[in-house]
Order: sequence, then structure tokens, then C-alpha cells
Amino acid sequence: MSILVSVADEGSLSAASRRLDLPLATVSRKISELEAHLGTRLFQRAGRGLILTEIGRDYTSACRRILEDVTEAERLASGEFRAPKGNLVVTAPLVFGRLHLLPVIVEFLKTYPEIDVRLVQSDRLFDLPEEHVDLAVRIGKPPDSSLLSRNIGTTRRVICASPGYLMEHGSPQKPDDLQQHVCVSFEGLMSTQSWSFRKDRSEENVAIHSRLAVNTAEAAIDAAVAGLGLVRVLSYQVQDLVAQGLLKTVLDEAEQDPWPISILYPSRGLVPQKVRVFLDFATRGLKRRLDPPASHAHD
Repeated sequence: MSILVSVADEGSLSAASRRLDLPLATVSRKISELEAHLGTRLFQRAGRGLILTEIGRDYTSACRRILEDVTEAERLASGEFRAPKGNLVVTAPLVFGRLHLLPVIVEFLKTYPEIDVRLVQSDRLFDLPEEHVDLAVRIGKPPDSSLLSRNIGTTRRVICASPGYLMEHGSPQKPDDLQQHVCVSFEGLMSTQSWSFRKDRSEENVAIHSRLAVNTAEAAIDAAVAGLGLVRVLSYQVQDLVAQGLLKTVLDEAEQDPWPISILYPSRGLVPQKVRVFLDFATRGLKRRLDPPASHAHD
């Protein structure tokens, strides 16, 4: 199974033999024996290399899980599950990772000197087991899947502007007032033509005029701080700027219900000590950091 996974990763028998430090003939024979045992082809030739067949992909994926279980059993026997050590791969949305998770990770690394962390900041949703990610911070309702989740707080959409802009143009009192205001849109979060709001038990869409549309939350927030207009982002993205008085929120009562923020991790097999200690440490640290917006949610 280890040889199969290596060949699949490397895309050729010769590259796998070098990686495993085994004779090429041995690698080739083992793959042939495995295919004979299963009664099916696991690889097909593609150019100068090999690619997995559909059956090969499924079987190799199962092999990876089995090998990970074996590795975890060996770690358990050797004490890794008692002494937190090893490497962790953690993902988080771009802004959340920079503003909130990174400071927590810095403190975590000071506390656990034998653990190394790779932080991947991306708004893309990762397949944790397939992409060998240990933990992921997700915003929104956790998917109904094999992943376990730990809630760390909530966030909500907020509309905000600089005090200078609001002094010059006035504060909108109801969502329809937005049509008389300049707006800055963050394309990743919502439409650039309209924003939706809670109305009784349903929602209403209000047309807006986007003088500026950008594809990152940071750019949208910077434009709002500079006084260009109203921006709509997530509360955790602007909580420090609101606390400093650089931005002020409006239309809070019309906003939709908050979204949960969770840490997700695979549920299969033993949970290594390094994952458990990070989960506990990050949960405490992030809850502390996310408390301020929660406390202002009902202001």
C-alpha cells in the first residue's frame, strides 16, 4: 500500500523507487502483484507517466486512510499522543486568518515548542482528509459531513462607514435609504447591485449604487475608512476599526441572523494529541477575540 501511494503521488515507477529507495524492479513487481491480487488495473499510461484508473483512485484513497491509521497507532505506541509534537496544517479565511487566528497561533507556538504549524489562508473550502489538512476555521453553518466541529463564536454582516462620511451624508435609517448613498462592494461576499436585509420573517433586496467594487475585504474596508462610502462586511473584519472609532456601523437592526464560526477537524480514528491541544488552545483564544463583536450585537 505504501508503494502504491508513492507511485500515485510521483506519477511514475522510477520516481517512486527513488523516493522509497527501492529497486525499480521491486516497485514494478509489487504493483503488478497488487493488480493481480485485486484482479483489476490500478494505473494507466499517460505520456511518460502513470495515472490512476477510477478504481485505482478509490482504492488508493482507502489505502491512504489505512496507512494513516497505522501511523497513528505507531505514534500512540511511541508516545506522540502523550507528548504534543509534530506538524499541523491549519486553514482559515484570508482576513480571519490574519486578524484573529495568526495571533493565536503565535501564542500556541510559544507554548508548545515541539509543534510546527503551517497556516494556509484562503477563502477556498478545503477537503480536509484528501488535502491532509488537520483543522479548518469555517464561517457559516458547518457542513453535514464526517467532520467534527467546535463552535468558537458568531459573526454577522455589518454596514459601516467613516464618521466623516456619515457626518457629511447622514446615517441611513432604513435599508431603502441606501439608494441615496455611495456604496463600496466586496464581490466575494455579496452582489454589487443589491444588498439583502431581514424583513419580518422574510428578506428584502435593496438596490445599491456601487461607486467601487473590489475583490478583497481589506480593499473595501480601506475605502470605507478613507471616507468613500458605506461598506458591508463581516463584523470580525472591522471590530478593531469600530473600537478605534475609524468606522461606525449603521442599520444594525435590519441585519440578518448571525453566522456561526467553527473549527472543523476529521473525525476518523484517534485524534492526535497535537490536534487536541491546538483545538483547546485555539478555541479559548478565538472565543476571547470574538467576544467583543458578540457583546455589541445587541447595542
